[in-house]
Amino acid sequence: MSDSVQVECYSGYTYAQEPRAFEWRGRRYEVKRIVKRWRTPEGPGFRVEIAGISDLQPPISKLVELIYLEAEDTWTLTVQS
Repeated sequence: MSDSVQVECYSGYTYAQEPRAFEWRGRRYEVKRIVKRWRTPEGPGFRVEIAGISDLQPPISKLVELIYLEAEDTWTLTVQS
């Protein structure tokens, strides 16, 4: 599944260098660590591990992919199974 999401990220010399947290479906999730990063023609992508999700209802996977679509200035989120 892929959804729109609000992402808080570190931005040094360019926007979206490193996601730190995101809000999705009314909940805020902190990024524990970046597992993988890559660059697509649309923008940067990140596979991240979420911190402290064991008590969330409904539970979601610990891994999600965040991709920043530069032309649209939006982020997408895909839950990893």
